[in-house]
Amino acid sequence: MKHIIAGTAGHIDHGKTALVKALTGVDADRLKEEKERGITIDIGFADLTLGDIRIGFVDVPGHERFIKNMLAGAHGLDLVMLIVAADESIMPQTREHFDICKLLNVKAGLVALTKADLVDPELLELARAEVEDFVKGSFLEGAPVVAVSSRTGQGIEELKQELARLARAIQPKETAAIARLPIDRVFSIKGFGTVVTGTLIAGEIKAGDELEILPAGIRTRVRNLQVHGHDADRALAGQRTALNLQGVNVDQVERGAVLAPAGRLESTRMIDATLHLLAGAPRALPNRARVRLHHGTAEVMARAIVVPGASITAGNGVDGNAAGDDGTNRRVEPGQSKMVQLRLESPITALPGDRFIIRSYSPQVTIGGGVIIDARPPKHRSRSPHTVPRLERLESANLVERITIFVEMAGEHGLTSADLAARTGATDGQISAALASLESSGKLINAGGSPVVLVSKAAGDELAAEVIRLLSEHHRKQPLSLGLSREEAHERVFGGLKPELFRTIIQRLASAQKIQIERDILRLPSHAPVLSTADAGAKQKLEEVIKKSGLQAGSLDQAAAASGISADLARKLYNLLAADGRVHRIGDYVFHAEALSDLKSRVRAHKSVSPSIDVGVFKEITGGLTRKYAIPLLEYLDRERITRRVGNLREIL
Repeated sequence: MKHIIAGTAGHIDHGKTALVKALTGVDADRLKEEKERGITIDIGFADLTLGDIRIGFVDVPGHERFIKNMLAGAHGLDLVMLIVAADESIMPQTREHFDICKLLNVKAGLVALTKADLVDPELLELARAEVEDFVKGSFLEGAPVVAVSSRTGQGIEELKQELARLARAIQPKETAAIARLPIDRVFSIKGFGTVVTGTLIAGEIKAGDELEILPAGIRTRVRNLQVHGHDADRALAGQRTALNLQGVNVDQVERGAVLAPAGRLESTRMIDATLHLLAGAPRALPNRARVRLHHGTAEVMARAIVVPGASITAGNGVDGNAAGDDGTNRRVEPGQSKMVQLRLESPITALPGDRFIIRSYSPQVTIGGGVIIDARPPKHRSRSPHTVPRLERLESANLVERITIFVEMAGEHGLTSADLAARTGATDGQISAALASLESSGKLINAGGSPVVLVSKAAGDELAAEVIRLLSEHHRKQPLSLGLSREEAHERVFGGLKPELFRTIIQRLASAQKIQIERDILRLPSHAPVLSTADAGAKQKLEEVIKKSGLQAGSLDQAAAASGISADLARKLYNLLAADGRVHRIGDYVFHAEALSDLKSRVRAHKSVSPSIDVGVFKEITGGLTRKYAIPLLEYLDRERITRRVGNLREIL
C-alpha cells in the first residue's frame, strides 16, 4: 500500500477540520479547549484509505496566533489541500499558509472551495476565479479546484477521486537514508509508557531499533509502533508513525526533538543556507537580524548573518551582483534570495537539503524560508575568499561531491565515516560507494581505522611535503645523524592528528621511495651521514670499546665515557653502527654483533650435550655471566628463535 501525507492549509473558520472529518469520519480536534472554542489550536491527524492508497491528513490551525503549531505539522507533506471558503475567498492566513507551502517546496495539491452550499452559483464561480488567479505561477496553477460542502456532502466523492489521482503520481520518499522522525506529539499511555508521534521524513524504523532523541542525546529503544493508527512491524518514510519508547519519561521529550538511529546524527547550532525573503515581506532583512527559525517541528531563535559577496537572486531570476551588489550590502531585500549563516540560540538536528521557514521576531509573521546547504559549517570569517565558492559548490552538489567538499573543509584533521554520516544523512552503503569512487579517482586518502579516517589528496600531499621538508632540514642541520625518529616526526608534523593518518602518509612516502624507514628512523633516500676525520675516529673508538666488553656489556653512556666522547655524539654514532648491524641494544646494554654471534654458536653447540638449558647452564656456557646479563640475553635468544622458553627451561631450536 502506498502511503501519502496530505496537509490542510487555509484561513481560520474556512472549514479545514470539518472537511477532514467529512473525508475520513475523524474529528481531528482532540483538545478540550478546541471543542469548547470551536477552533483548531494544535495540529490534528486522521487517515483515509482509497483503494491501494492510504492518505494521512495533518490538519493545521488557521488562526494567526497558532501559526507556529501549523508549521510543526507542515513539514514532510506530499501534497496540500488549500482550503478557501467560497463565502469569504482569499484571506490573510490563506496567503500566509500558501507562502509556507511554497517555501517548503510542496510540489502537489489541490484547492477545496468549502461552504459551497452557502453561496449561489455566480458567487461560487467568482470565488473559483479568484482562487485560480491567486495560485497562478505556483505549483497549484492548473490544479483541481473542487467545490465542496462538509455539511451536505457536495463534492466530497469528487475530492476523494482527485486526491487519489494526485497521490498515485507522487514519488515515494527515500527509504535508503538515515531514519529521521521529527516529534510533534508526546504523551503517556497507562501500562505502556511514553509514546511519541510524527511523520517519518526519511529511512525506516522497526520495532526493537535503538534510537536517540536529539538534541538531548537520550538513547531509547522502540517497544512497538503504529503506522496511521494501526500496529506494524516497521514504519517507512512518508508514514505517520507512533512509537512506544522504552526507558524514557514524558518530561524528557518535547515537540521539536528528532528521533534518529543511536549515534548516527548530531545536533547543530549553526547552519549555512539559501534564504528567500518573500516579496510581500514588510521590510528588508538586515544583517544579524534576530528571527524565528522553524525546521521540522522545532522552533528556535536565530541570528541571520548575511554572507558577504554571495550572489543575489531576485524574484525575477536576476543576479543581484550584476545589478551592482559589491558584497557590502549586508541585507536581504523582499523578493531576493541570499546565502546566510543562521546562528541558533538552541540546537536543532538538520541535514543538507532540509527546508525551513523564518518568521520575524516581532510582530510574528512569516517573512521567508529556504534550504539548508550545510548543517554543520564553520563560523565564517567576514572576508574569507573561500566561503562563497564553497557554498556555491555545496548548493548543487550530489553526495560524492558533497563528501569531497566536506573532507576538503576538514583539512589535515580529516573526517571519519561517522562524521560523514552525521553531515550527510547517507547510509553506510551510500557512503562506502561514494568513498570507493573518490579513492579510485585519487581525490581523497583513506587512512583506515575504525571508523575510517579520510583526508583530501591536497591535505595528504601537504602533510607528506612537510615530512620531506622536516627530514631535509634535519639532514642539513645534523649531517652526522642517520635520520629522524618516527616519534619525533609524528610529534612535529602530526601532533594532534589521528595516528592512522601518520601511519598512512609515512607508508605512502616509503612506497613511493621518497623516504626510507630503517627500524624507527626516517630519512631521505639521498641522505648518507657525513663523518669528519674526528667523528670517524670517535666511531671506531666507540665500536672498539663495545667490542672489547664482549658479553659484559655496559650502557651506551658507559661506553661513551670509556671512549672519551660526549653522550650526544655517542648516540649519533651508535645509530650509524646499529644501521650497519655492528652493534645491538638489548635492554639497557649495548653488545657488539660479534659477541652475540659467538653467543648463538655456543648455545647451538650445547644442543649436542642437552636439548635444553636453564639459567645455571647458560651462565656456565657464557663464562659465569651474572643474572643481570643472563636474563636479557636469554630473552634476546628467544626473540631470535635460537631458544624457546618452556617453563623454567629453554629448549634449543
